[in-house]
Amino acid sequence: MKRWALAAAALLSFTTLLSAQDLTDEQVVGMARESFAPVIAQYDIPGLVVGITLRGEQHFYATGLAVRDGKVAASPETIFELGSISKIFNATLAALAEQRGHIDLEAPVSDRLPKLKGSALGGIKLGDLATHVTGGLPLQVPGGIRDVPALIDWLADWRPPQPGTRSYSNVSIGLLGYITAEALGMPYAQAAEEILFPALSLTSTFVNVPESAMHRYAYGYHRESDAPIRVNPGVLADEAYGVKSTARDMLRLLDLELGRGDADPALAAALKRTREGRAETAHYTQAMIWEQYPWPADRTVIEAGNGYDFILSPQPVTAIASPLPPQQNVILNKTGATRGFGAYVALLPSQDLGVIVLANRNYPNEARVRATYNLIEELLAAQD
Repeated sequence: MKRWALAAAALLSFTTLLSAQDLTDEQVVGMARESFAPVIAQYDIPGLVVGITLRGEQHFYATGLAVRDGKVAASPETIFELGSISKIFNATLAALAEQRGHIDLEAPVSDRLPKLKGSALGGIKLGDLATHVTGGLPLQVPGGIRDVPALIDWLADWRPPQPGTRSYSNVSIGLLGYITAEALGMPYAQAAEEILFPALSLTSTFVNVPESAMHRYAYGYHRESDAPIRVNPGVLADEAYGVKSTARDMLRLLDLELGRGDADPALAAALKRTREGRAETAHYTQAMIWEQYPWPADRTVIEAGNGYDFILSPQPVTAIASPLPPQQNVILNKTGATRGFGAYVALLPSQDLGVIVLANRNYPNEARVRATYNLIEELLAAQD
């Protein structure tokens, strides 16, 4: 009986694998087109690229223009601004630095920034700078602060307006990137481009897009004025929202997150570290930047978790004493935007599925979630 059960299970697994492979590129592209056509029309998105990795097979849907002037078509090789999806790279660099013995993510911030010893921020763990559980740090670096030393002086006197809450902040994750780069002995952009991106085998991912790749760098289009625009520099901009990448490179990252590819042991451990659950919010488990929902998930809950009301207001949170190991039956996601770009990434480990959506228009998070969720449902239903 046991042999029969094992044979049946093996046959079922083989049949499931075959059904996934039976999805042609044309079918997958058709599903992506159908899911995103209403969003493109409603928000007048100039160009959009969807990348899908499913059971080891990659698919791309590209439509519209990366640059309107000159009618440059969007493609899997187009470089888009990732906005806050950049924070995933920040957390990964920090976790890789930990694996290589440069920092300890469970150590307090003041160990690395002695000026903050005794301050409200000084006792927070480095890893929790990537969970936004800081008690109310502002979204952006306060006006008038022109460099990180001035920011650290400001933080020395800062008092949490709502202790114990999660408050989405470019300051907290930016500070983690700064601390990591300092431990590595170089500026953050250099650390990302010379250590992290090569470790991930990403060849079209940059903080500073080189001249040789500028012809592939899309323009974003402002959602009010429709003017072409790209991200401006600023304090901690590189660390918080400064990465630019292609759909092809992002699928490489998602494949590594899913355990595919040739990541060395330290990198593989670092990727897993970023997916450890560290706090519970009303809608999801907060990992290091990744936001995790049980799968199957209620789409409206994911929309609420990505809604601006939730993101931009301090939220109650319950810390997890010992980080939860990465889970399989979940969907992890992250949105990102600059003034001219909007992006979304979703990862479903149990389904061996990842999706990246890149657009040169900043359109509502809820619309990104709805279209991507619809695509995921279509992909999974086609395999039943």
